[in-house]
Amino acid sequence: MKKISLFNYFLSLTVALSLLGCAPIRCDDTDNDDCIRVLFVGNSYIYENDLPNTFSKLAWSGDHQVEVAMLAQGGWMLSDHLKSPELEAKLSERQWDYVILQEQSQIPSNEYARQELMYPAARSLVSKIRENGATPVFFQTWAHKGGYPENGLSTYESMQYEVDLGYIRIASELGVPLAQVGLAWFRALDQNPDLELWQADGSHPAEAGTYLAACVFYVTLFRESPVGLDYRGNLSEDVASQLQEAAESVLVEP
Repeated sequence: MKKISLFNYFLSLTVALSLLGCAPIRCDDTDNDDCIRVLFVGNSYIYENDLPNTFSKLAWSGDHQVEVAMLAQGGWMLSDHLKSPELEAKLSERQWDYVILQEQSQIPSNEYARQELMYPAARSLVSKIRENGATPVFFQTWAHKGGYPENGLSTYESMQYEVDLGYIRIASELGVPLAQVGLAWFRALDQNPDLELWQADGSHPAEAGTYLAACVFYVTLFRESPVGLDYRGNLSEDVASQLQEAAESVLVEP
């Protein structure tokens, strides 16, 4: 009979409990220098359904050891985080590998708001993150289900186009990786319009939407397909597989 060390036994138990919904695993729990630390910075699009923890569970199910944390306040813009002392404290708290930046949902779809609010804050935040030795990553979000009529964008598709454009331009300018969650969202719905990715408000993510976002971060950070991963939260195997495939579709070969 193969023997297992006491450390490996407790490590396996810790992983199993995490995947069942308990507290997320910390790098310190594993005594392994290969653990990747990821900080998510944004608003309710991040804390609804706990995107960081969902990503963590997905990563561990794919044999990637990660530790996650978040700074997220409802409705906050990147410019709010730039002015917040909490960000400075969090950045210096430990050595992060990646810092995810998510702008308020409407701003990337409006040219004036991009130029006056999003881009100046993004430039400063990217510089600050790099000075702290981490890699910044932009979180390209999904559009509202009903578009943004107040901004002349009356459909989901028209708003998604502008949101994508807003992120692509600043990511290209600064040479920052882009997690194309919005694109994967669009492709998932194109394949199956019946997927319930939004909550009833047509803005915040349902569990399936959060899971899709986590799959895209898996693709973006590890350069691997999430197709076939066991972790699927409370989703059916069929829905989880569809979302994994949608995320795989945005995997860009280096």
